[in-house]
Amino acid sequence: MNIWNMKRAGHNEESSDNMIQENKNEENILRVQMFGTFSMSYGDRPLAMPRLRRNNQFMNLMQALLYYSENGIGRDWLEDIVFEDRDVENRHNSLRVLIYKAIKKLRELGLPEGRYIYLENGLYHWTPEIRLEIDAIEFDRIYQKAKAAEDEGERLELYLQACFMYRGEFLADCAGVVWIGCESKRYRKEFHDAVAQAAILLKSREEWLRLEKLGKFAAVAAPFSDWEMLIMEALMETGRFDEARRLYEETADYYQREQGIYPSAQMMQAMDRLGSQMMHSYELLDTIQKKLREESEETDGGYYCSYPVFQGIYQVVNRIMERGGQAVYLMLCTLVDGKGNPIQKEERLEEYSERLRDAICRSVRHGDIVNQFGRGQYLVLLINTTRENCEIVQNRIDRNFGAGNHRVGIHYRVNSVECEW
Repeated sequence: MNIWNMKRAGHNEESSDNMIQENKNEENILRVQMFGTFSMSYGDRPLAMPRLRRNNQFMNLMQALLYYSENGIGRDWLEDIVFEDRDVENRHNSLRVLIYKAIKKLRELGLPEGRYIYLENGLYHWTPEIRLEIDAIEFDRIYQKAKAAEDEGERLELYLQACFMYRGEFLADCAGVVWIGCESKRYRKEFHDAVAQAAILLKSREEWLRLEKLGKFAAVAAPFSDWEMLIMEALMETGRFDEARRLYEETADYYQREQGIYPSAQMMQAMDRLGSQMMHSYELLDTIQKKLREESEETDGGYYCSYPVFQGIYQVVNRIMERGGQAVYLMLCTLVDGKGNPIQKEERLEEYSERLRDAICRSVRHGDIVNQFGRGQYLVLLINTTRENCEIVQNRIDRNFGAGNHRVGIHYRVNSVECEW
Protein backbone atom coordinates (compact mmCIF):
# COMPACT_ATOMS: atom_id res chain seq x y z
CA MET A 1 0.00 0.00 0.00
CA ASN A 2 1.34 3.44 -0.93
CA ILE A 3 2.25 5.81 1.86
CA TRP A 4 0.43 9.06 1.22
CA ASN A 5 2.14 12.37 1.72
CA MET A 6 1.13 14.09 4.93
CA LYS A 7 -0.15 17.54 4.03
CA ARG A 8 -2.05 19.95 6.13
CA ALA A 9 -5.21 21.43 4.63
CA GLY A 10 -4.85 25.04 3.64
CA HIS A 11 -6.64 26.83 6.48
CA ASN A 12 -5.56 30.25 7.63
CA GLU A 13 -5.96 29.72 11.35
CA GLU A 14 -6.35 32.89 13.37
CA SER A 15 -3.82 31.81 16.01
CA SER A 16 -1.33 30.81 13.31
CA ASP A 17 -1.60 34.29 11.78
CA ASN A 18 -0.98 35.84 15.18
CA MET A 19 2.03 33.61 15.69
CA ILE A 20 3.51 34.68 12.34
CA GLN A 21 2.84 38.36 13.04
CA GLU A 22 4.40 38.15 16.46
CA ASN A 23 7.50 36.35 15.21
CA LYS A 24 7.76 38.06 11.80
CA ASN A 25 10.75 35.79 11.36
CA GLU A 26 9.86 32.22 10.34
CA GLU A 27 13.35 31.08 11.30
CA ASN A 28 12.76 31.89 14.97
CA ILE A 29 10.57 28.79 15.39
CA LEU A 30 11.55 25.42 16.86
CA ARG A 31 9.37 22.77 15.21
CA VAL A 32 8.98 19.56 17.16
CA GLN A 33 7.61 16.28 15.80
CA MET A 34 6.22 13.95 18.47
CA PHE A 35 4.01 11.73 16.33
CA GLY A 36 6.09 8.74 15.32
CA THR A 37 9.78 9.49 15.73
CA PHE A 38 10.84 12.41 17.92
CA SER A 39 12.68 15.11 15.97
CA MET A 40 13.34 18.86 16.10
CA SER A 41 14.11 21.47 13.46
CA TYR A 42 14.93 25.15 13.79
CA GLY A 43 13.70 27.25 10.90
CA ASP A 44 14.34 25.09 7.86
CA ARG A 45 17.25 23.19 9.42
CA PRO A 46 16.74 19.83 11.15
CA LEU A 47 18.63 19.48 14.43
CA ALA A 48 20.80 16.43 13.97
CA MET A 49 20.85 14.33 17.14
CA PRO A 50 23.44 11.59 16.56
CA ARG A 51 24.06 8.64 18.84
CA LEU A 52 21.14 9.40 21.20
CA ARG A 53 19.69 6.13 22.41
CA ARG A 54 16.12 5.67 23.61
CA ASN A 55 15.43 6.86 27.16
CA ASN A 56 18.51 9.07 27.00
CA GLN A 57 18.26 11.67 29.81
CA PHE A 58 18.61 14.54 27.34
CA MET A 59 15.76 13.12 25.23
CA ASN A 60 13.57 12.55 28.31
CA LEU A 61 14.21 16.12 29.42
CA MET A 62 13.47 17.72 26.03
CA GLN A 63 10.34 15.67 25.35
CA ALA A 64 8.72 16.53 28.70
CA LEU A 65 9.91 20.13 28.83
CA LEU A 66 8.77 21.00 25.30
CA TYR A 67 5.47 19.13 25.54
CA TYR A 68 4.46 20.89 28.77
CA SER A 69 5.98 24.21 27.70
CA GLU A 70 2.69 26.14 27.70
CA ASN A 71 2.17 26.00 31.46
CA GLY A 72 5.55 24.73 32.62
CA ILE A 73 6.37 21.44 34.34
CA GLY A 74 6.96 20.90 38.06
CA ARG A 75 10.53 20.28 39.14
CA ASP A 76 9.74 17.08 41.06
CA TRP A 77 7.77 15.56 38.19
CA LEU A 78 10.46 16.50 35.68
CA GLU A 79 13.03 14.79 37.90
CA ASP A 80 10.87 11.63 37.99
CA ILE A 81 10.62 11.64 34.20
CA VAL A 82 14.31 12.29 33.59
CA PHE A 83 15.86 10.03 36.20
CA GLU A 84 13.10 7.37 36.21
CA ASP A 85 13.91 4.68 38.81
CA ARG A 86 17.61 5.50 39.05
CA ASP A 87 19.04 6.08 42.50
CA VAL A 88 20.28 9.69 42.25
CA GLU A 89 21.77 11.19 45.41
CA ASN A 90 20.95 14.89 44.87
CA ARG A 91 18.17 15.05 42.31
CA HIS A 92 17.77 18.86 42.31
CA ASN A 93 21.46 19.42 41.68
CA SER A 94 21.67 16.59 39.14
CA LEU A 95 18.76 18.12 37.22
CA ARG A 96 20.46 21.55 37.21
CA VAL A 97 23.63 19.96 35.81
CA LEU A 98 21.62 18.08 33.16
CA ILE A 99 19.83 21.29 32.11
CA TYR A 100 23.16 23.13 31.86
CA LYS A 101 24.50 20.38 29.60
CA ALA A 102 21.23 20.34 27.60
CA ILE A 103 21.51 24.08 26.88
CA LYS A 104 25.08 23.55 25.72
CA LYS A 105 24.01 20.63 23.50
CA LEU A 106 21.15 22.66 21.96
CA ARG A 107 23.63 25.37 21.00
CA GLU A 108 25.84 22.73 19.41
CA LEU A 109 22.84 21.39 17.51
CA GLY A 110 22.17 24.79 15.94
CA LEU A 111 20.03 26.97 18.24
CA PRO A 112 21.13 30.59 18.72
CA GLU A 113 22.79 31.76 21.93
CA GLY A 114 20.45 32.04 24.89
CA ARG A 115 19.19 30.40 28.05
CA TYR A 116 16.36 28.26 26.72
CA ILE A 117 15.27 26.66 30.00
CA TYR A 118 14.54 28.51 33.25
CA LEU A 119 12.99 27.80 36.65
CA GLU A 120 10.21 29.99 38.03
CA ASN A 121 7.99 29.31 41.08
CA GLY A 122 8.98 25.65 41.11
CA LEU A 123 8.14 25.17 37.41
CA TYR A 124 10.57 24.71 34.53
CA HIS A 125 9.71 26.67 31.38
CA TRP A 126 10.93 26.95 27.81
CA THR A 127 12.05 30.43 26.82
CA PRO A 128 9.44 32.57 24.99
CA GLU A 129 12.26 33.96 22.81
CA ILE A 130 12.14 30.83 20.65
CA ARG A 131 8.63 29.94 19.54
CA LEU A 132 7.52 26.33 19.52
CA GLU A 133 5.38 24.43 17.02
CA ILE A 134 4.60 20.93 18.32
CA ASP A 135 2.65 18.66 16.00
CA ALA A 136 0.79 16.86 18.80
CA ILE A 137 -0.31 20.11 20.46
CA GLU A 138 -1.42 21.53 17.11
CA PHE A 139 -3.28 18.31 16.28
CA ASP A 140 -5.20 18.49 19.56
CA ARG A 141 -6.06 22.16 19.01
CA ILE A 142 -7.42 21.53 15.50
CA TYR A 143 -9.31 18.42 16.63
CA GLN A 144 -11.04 20.34 19.44
CA LYS A 145 -11.86 23.16 17.01
CA ALA A 146 -13.39 20.63 14.58
CA LYS A 147 -15.63 19.21 17.31
CA ALA A 148 -16.94 22.69 18.09
CA ALA A 149 -17.40 23.83 14.47
CA GLU A 150 -21.05 24.36 13.50
CA ASP A 151 -20.55 24.62 9.75
CA GLU A 152 -20.37 21.16 8.17
CA GLY A 153 -17.84 22.13 5.51
CA GLU A 154 -15.51 23.76 8.03
CA ARG A 155 -15.88 20.78 10.38
CA LEU A 156 -14.91 18.36 7.61
CA GLU A 157 -11.81 20.32 6.59
CA LEU A 158 -10.67 20.66 10.20
CA TYR A 159 -11.12 16.95 10.87
CA LEU A 160 -9.14 16.13 7.72
CA GLN A 161 -6.43 18.61 8.67
CA ALA A 162 -6.10 16.93 12.06
CA CYS A 163 -6.06 13.44 10.51
CA PHE A 164 -3.20 14.18 8.14
CA MET A 165 -1.09 15.58 10.98
CA TYR A 166 -1.05 12.22 12.79
CA ARG A 167 2.11 10.42 11.68
CA GLY A 168 1.92 7.50 14.07
CA GLU A 169 1.85 6.80 17.80
CA PHE A 170 2.80 9.66 20.11
CA LEU A 171 6.55 9.32 20.85
CA ALA A 172 6.40 5.73 19.62
CA ASP A 173 9.99 4.93 20.62
CA CYS A 174 9.18 5.62 24.30
CA ALA A 175 5.76 3.98 24.61
CA GLY A 176 6.75 2.27 27.87
CA VAL A 177 7.04 5.58 29.76
CA VAL A 178 3.90 6.14 31.85
CA TRP A 179 3.08 9.76 30.91
CA ILE A 180 3.83 9.07 27.24
CA GLY A 181 1.64 5.96 27.25
CA CYS A 182 -1.31 7.93 28.67
CA GLU A 183 -0.98 10.71 26.11
CA SER A 184 -0.48 8.19 23.30
CA LYS A 185 -3.76 6.49 24.18
CA ARG A 186 -5.58 9.85 24.21
CA TYR A 187 -4.17 10.91 20.82
CA ARG A 188 -4.93 7.51 19.31
CA LYS A 189 -8.56 7.85 20.41
CA GLU A 190 -8.78 11.39 19.01
CA PHE A 191 -7.27 10.28 15.69
CA HIS A 192 -9.72 7.38 15.36
CA ASP A 193 -12.62 9.72 16.12
CA ALA A 194 -11.36 12.32 13.64
CA VAL A 195 -11.08 9.70 10.87
CA ALA A 196 -14.53 8.30 11.66
CA GLN A 197 -16.17 11.75 11.69
CA ALA A 198 -14.42 12.85 8.50
CA ALA A 199 -15.46 9.59 6.80
CA ILE A 200 -19.12 10.11 7.73
CA LEU A 201 -19.06 13.60 6.22
CA LEU A 202 -17.22 12.48 3.06
CA LYS A 203 -19.72 9.65 2.51
CA SER A 204 -22.68 11.99 2.93
CA ARG A 205 -21.13 14.24 0.25
CA GLU A 206 -20.17 11.24 -1.94
CA GLU A 207 -16.57 12.43 -2.10
CA TRP A 208 -15.19 8.97 -2.77
CA LEU A 209 -11.70 9.90 -3.96
CA ARG A 210 -11.06 11.91 -0.81
CA LEU A 211 -12.43 9.02 1.25
CA GLU A 212 -10.01 6.67 -0.50
CA LYS A 213 -7.10 9.00 0.24
CA LEU A 214 -8.15 9.26 3.89
CA GLY A 215 -8.43 5.47 4.18
CA LYS A 216 -4.97 4.92 2.69
CA PHE A 217 -3.41 7.43 5.06
CA ALA A 218 -5.22 6.08 8.14
CA ALA A 219 -4.33 2.45 7.34
CA VAL A 220 -0.63 3.38 7.39
CA ALA A 221 -0.79 5.78 10.36
CA ALA A 222 -2.77 3.33 12.55
CA PRO A 223 -2.27 -0.24 11.23
CA PHE A 224 -4.65 -3.10 12.06
CA SER A 225 -7.54 -0.74 12.76
CA ASP A 226 -9.72 -1.77 9.79
CA TRP A 227 -9.31 1.58 8.01
CA GLU A 228 -8.93 -0.42 4.79
CA MET A 229 -12.74 -0.51 4.95
CA LEU A 230 -12.81 3.15 3.86
CA ILE A 231 -10.68 2.37 0.81
CA MET A 232 -12.88 -0.63 -0.06
CA GLU A 233 -16.05 1.43 0.19
CA ALA A 234 -14.56 4.14 -2.04
CA LEU A 235 -13.45 1.56 -4.61
CA MET A 236 -16.86 -0.11 -4.64
CA GLU A 237 -18.74 3.18 -4.95
CA THR A 238 -16.58 4.16 -7.94
CA GLY A 239 -17.07 0.80 -9.64
CA ARG A 240 -13.50 -0.46 -9.17
CA PHE A 241 -14.58 -3.92 -8.05
CA ASP A 242 -11.43 -5.81 -9.04
CA GLU A 243 -9.30 -3.38 -7.01
CA ALA A 244 -11.65 -3.83 -4.06
CA ARG A 245 -11.36 -7.61 -4.20
CA ARG A 246 -7.56 -7.46 -4.44
CA LEU A 247 -7.44 -5.04 -1.51
CA TYR A 248 -9.57 -7.39 0.59
CA GLU A 249 -7.36 -10.38 -0.15
CA GLU A 250 -4.14 -8.44 0.51
CA THR A 251 -5.52 -7.00 3.75
CA ALA A 252 -6.79 -10.35 5.00
CA ASP A 253 -3.41 -11.94 4.23
CA TYR A 254 -1.52 -9.09 5.90
CA TYR A 255 -3.63 -9.18 9.07
CA GLN A 256 -3.31 -12.96 9.29
CA ARG A 257 0.41 -13.01 8.58
CA GLU A 258 1.44 -10.14 10.87
CA GLN A 259 -1.07 -10.41 13.73
CA GLY A 260 -2.67 -13.83 13.38
CA ILE A 261 -6.16 -12.31 13.21
CA TYR A 262 -8.99 -12.80 10.74
CA PRO A 263 -10.67 -10.05 8.74
CA SER A 264 -13.28 -8.19 10.76
CA ALA A 265 -16.98 -8.93 10.41
CA GLN A 266 -17.33 -5.48 8.84
CA MET A 267 -14.88 -6.39 6.06
CA MET A 268 -16.57 -9.74 5.50
CA GLN A 269 -19.92 -7.95 5.10
CA ALA A 270 -18.32 -5.57 2.62
CA MET A 271 -17.11 -8.55 0.59
CA ASP A 272 -20.64 -9.99 0.56
CA ARG A 273 -21.88 -6.61 -0.67
CA LEU A 274 -19.15 -6.57 -3.28
CA GLY A 275 -20.23 -9.94 -4.62
CA SER A 276 -23.83 -8.79 -5.03
CA GLN A 277 -22.81 -5.48 -6.62
CA MET A 278 -20.49 -6.91 -9.26
CA MET A 279 -22.10 -6.78 -12.68
CA HIS A 280 -20.49 -7.92 -15.94
CA SER A 281 -21.53 -7.20 -19.48
CA TYR A 282 -22.86 -10.12 -21.55
CA GLU A 283 -19.91 -12.08 -22.95
CA LEU A 284 -19.28 -15.37 -24.74
CA LEU A 285 -18.51 -18.33 -22.49
CA ASP A 286 -15.04 -18.76 -24.09
CA THR A 287 -14.16 -15.15 -23.20
CA ILE A 288 -15.39 -15.58 -19.62
CA GLN A 289 -13.41 -18.80 -19.29
CA LYS A 290 -10.19 -17.06 -20.36
CA LYS A 291 -10.70 -14.43 -17.68
CA LEU A 292 -11.15 -17.15 -15.05
CA ARG A 293 -7.77 -18.74 -15.77
CA GLU A 294 -4.69 -18.10 -13.66
CA GLU A 295 -2.84 -14.92 -14.54
CA SER A 296 0.50 -16.23 -13.26
CA GLU A 297 2.75 -18.02 -15.72
CA GLU A 298 4.25 -20.10 -12.87
CA THR A 299 1.86 -23.05 -12.84
CA ASP A 300 4.29 -25.72 -11.60
CA GLY A 301 3.93 -27.03 -8.05
CA GLY A 302 1.15 -26.16 -5.62
CA TYR A 303 -1.38 -23.38 -6.04
CA TYR A 304 -0.37 -20.47 -3.79
CA CYS A 305 -3.24 -18.14 -2.88
CA SER A 306 -4.44 -15.55 -0.38
CA TYR A 307 -6.22 -16.54 2.83
CA PRO A 308 -9.76 -15.63 1.64
CA VAL A 309 -9.26 -17.73 -1.50
CA PHE A 310 -7.82 -20.60 0.57
CA GLN A 311 -10.80 -20.42 2.92
CA GLY A 312 -13.21 -20.54 -0.02
CA ILE A 313 -11.43 -23.53 -1.58
CA TYR A 314 -11.45 -25.36 1.77
CA GLN A 315 -15.20 -24.86 2.07
CA VAL A 316 -15.84 -26.02 -1.51
CA VAL A 317 -13.63 -29.10 -1.05
CA ASN A 318 -15.55 -29.91 2.13
CA ARG A 319 -18.80 -29.84 0.14
CA ILE A 320 -17.39 -31.97 -2.68
CA MET A 321 -16.23 -34.62 -0.20
CA GLU A 322 -19.87 -35.32 0.65
CA ARG A 323 -20.32 -37.24 -2.56
CA GLY A 324 -16.77 -37.82 -3.80
CA GLY A 325 -15.33 -39.84 -0.95
CA GLN A 326 -11.88 -38.27 -1.40
CA ALA A 327 -9.42 -38.13 1.49
CA VAL A 328 -8.22 -34.58 2.15
CA TYR A 329 -5.66 -33.45 4.74
CA LEU A 330 -4.85 -30.03 6.16
CA MET A 331 -1.18 -29.50 7.05
CA LEU A 332 0.27 -26.65 9.12
CA CYS A 333 4.01 -26.01 8.61
CA THR A 334 5.74 -23.84 11.25
CA LEU A 335 9.34 -22.61 11.25
CA VAL A 336 11.10 -23.58 14.51
CA ASP A 337 14.57 -23.06 15.97
CA GLY A 338 17.01 -25.74 17.10
CA LYS A 339 15.03 -26.21 20.33
CA GLY A 340 11.73 -26.71 18.54
CA ASN A 341 10.32 -23.27 19.42
CA PRO A 342 8.60 -21.10 16.78
CA ILE A 343 11.08 -18.58 15.37
CA GLN A 344 10.33 -15.08 16.70
CA LYS A 345 13.45 -13.09 15.77
CA GLU A 346 12.81 -10.64 12.96
CA GLU A 347 16.32 -10.76 11.45
CA ARG A 348 15.98 -13.77 9.20
CA LEU A 349 12.35 -14.76 9.64
CA GLU A 350 11.36 -13.17 6.33
CA GLU A 351 14.15 -14.95 4.48
CA TYR A 352 13.34 -18.34 6.05
CA SER A 353 9.65 -17.79 5.39
CA GLU A 354 10.23 -17.22 1.67
CA ARG A 355 12.44 -20.29 1.51
CA LEU A 356 9.72 -22.35 3.19
CA ARG A 357 7.07 -21.11 0.77
CA ASP A 358 9.27 -22.07 -2.18
CA ALA A 359 10.05 -25.48 -0.67
CA ILE A 360 6.36 -26.24 -0.04
CA CYS A 361 5.21 -25.17 -3.51
CA ARG A 362 7.91 -27.34 -5.11
CA SER A 363 7.11 -30.31 -2.88
CA VAL A 364 3.33 -30.62 -3.30
CA ARG A 365 1.29 -31.57 -6.33
CA HIS A 366 -0.21 -29.29 -8.94
CA GLY A 367 -3.68 -29.50 -7.37
CA ASP A 368 -2.67 -28.86 -3.76
CA ILE A 369 -3.36 -25.46 -2.18
CA VAL A 370 -0.85 -23.33 -0.21
CA ASN A 371 -1.38 -20.22 1.93
CA GLN A 372 0.86 -18.23 4.28
CA PHE A 373 -1.20 -18.34 7.47
CA GLY A 374 1.06 -16.39 9.84
CA ARG A 375 4.62 -15.21 10.19
CA GLY A 376 6.68 -18.31 9.50
CA GLN A 377 3.58 -20.50 9.10
CA TYR A 378 1.93 -22.03 6.05
CA LEU A 379 -1.28 -23.99 5.51
CA VAL A 380 -1.34 -26.74 2.87
CA LEU A 381 -4.50 -28.44 1.66
CA LEU A 382 -3.51 -31.88 0.35
CA ILE A 383 -6.30 -33.24 -1.81
CA ASN A 384 -7.03 -36.90 -2.59
CA THR A 385 -4.10 -38.34 -0.65
CA THR A 386 -3.29 -40.60 2.31
CA ARG A 387 -1.72 -40.09 5.75
CA GLU A 388 1.39 -41.96 4.51
CA ASN A 389 1.68 -39.61 1.54
CA CYS A 390 1.50 -36.64 3.92
CA GLU A 391 4.70 -37.92 5.55
CA ILE A 392 6.32 -38.24 2.10
CA VAL A 393 5.38 -34.61 1.41
CA GLN A 394 6.91 -33.55 4.74
CA ASN A 395 10.19 -35.28 3.89
CA ARG A 396 10.18 -33.65 0.47
CA ILE A 397 9.64 -30.20 2.02
CA ASP A 398 12.50 -30.79 4.47
CA ARG A 399 14.84 -31.71 1.61
CA ASN A 400 13.87 -28.74 -0.54
CA PHE A 401 14.09 -26.37 2.40
CA GLY A 402 17.41 -27.76 3.64
CA ALA A 403 16.07 -28.24 7.17
CA GLY A 404 18.75 -30.27 8.96
CA ASN A 405 21.21 -27.50 9.73
CA HIS A 406 20.24 -27.67 13.44
CA ARG A 407 19.50 -23.93 13.51
CA VAL A 408 16.12 -23.92 11.85
CA GLY A 409 13.61 -26.63 11.11
CA ILE A 410 9.96 -27.21 10.31
CA HIS A 411 7.28 -28.50 12.67
CA TYR A 412 4.29 -30.21 11.08
CA ARG A 413 0.73 -30.78 12.24
CA VAL A 414 -1.69 -32.72 10.04
CA ASN A 415 -5.46 -33.18 10.44
CA SER A 416 -7.84 -35.00 8.15
CA VAL A 417 -10.61 -32.85 6.71
CA GLU A 418 -13.89 -34.39 7.79
CA CYS A 419 -17.05 -33.75 5.79
CA GLU A 420 -19.30 -31.42 7.80
CA TRP A 421 -22.45 -32.00 5.80
